[in-house]
Amino acid sequence: MTVADTVSASESGEPEDLEQAAAVFASVRPRLFGIAYRMLSSVTEAEDLVQEVWLRWQRYDRSTVDNPPAFLAKTITRLAINAAQSARSRRETYIGPWLPEPVDTGADPHLGAERGEALELAVLLLLERLSPTERAAYVLREAFEYPYRQIADIIQLNEPAVRQLVSRARKRVLVERRTPVTRNEQRRLLKAFVAAARAGDLTALEELFAADVISYTDSGGVVRGATRFPVVGASRLAKVIKAFSPRFWAGVEVGWGSTNGQPSALLSRDGRVFGVITVNASEQGIDQVLWMVNPAKLTAVSTGSDPAQA
Repeated sequence: MTVADTVSASESGEPEDLEQAAAVFASVRPRLFGIAYRMLSSVTEAEDLVQEVWLRWQRYDRSTVDNPPAFLAKTITRLAINAAQSARSRRETYIGPWLPEPVDTGADPHLGAERGEALELAVLLLLERLSPTERAAYVLREAFEYPYRQIADIIQLNEPAVRQLVSRARKRVLVERRTPVTRNEQRRLLKAFVAAARAGDLTALEELFAADVISYTDSGGVVRGATRFPVVGASRLAKVIKAFSPRFWAGVEVGWGSTNGQPSALLSRDGRVFGVITVNASEQGIDQVLWMVNPAKLTAVSTGSDPAQA
């Protein structure tokens, strides 16, 4: 039963306090989803956790809760820590490179309304290297600016330990990530990359790439012809892209949108999105090319072009 279903039911005779509970939950739902998504990098799994929190909220003795938003944030974070531990073991058997599931921030402005860095794919990939508890501390602090005292209560550690977790996580992200270019420059590089890739222009591709560029293709093992290993190096990646260009781009329409707060190319055939391309870049050029072609991870991405990205 969804929040809307419950509100409808309450209007038909259920206790009035359940309708109020639904209103409270709906007001914080975008943040709950934002926490769960940043913890799990999966739209589907985040939605499942949000629904689980809603069911628990219905059954809970709400008269004992002084601060519902804080209570709900604590509930979903604890569930997300447990879910992240299970997700880690599943990803060890994933076929080929694993990438976070892209989320359409053009269609869901609430998700990108908080501090955006902890939503970007490059950062989510780095956060995969943290323990679930470290990740929770980082997400709550860096994405949502929760006070250290509240984070300590949520993850059940003392405040000095939380400060240390956040500091360590922040340093890992800063050390392992080059300073990114502006959004406008990222958009320009993405469009130049797509044009060069479609044309199979070896020289143009090499000029766009940083020397140590790395390309990941997440197909989940279900897309024929997708590379199952990362491709590293400007010259090698350019040659790989040129080789598959005629076959890959046949009949493809390219739309422009925003996934995870970043400019993205939305690839479609016959009106259906089958791929999303995102690039991460620094002063050295394009550092990462991320191809999402796993159909199971594209359900949250629409075909419509975003005029702001065009």
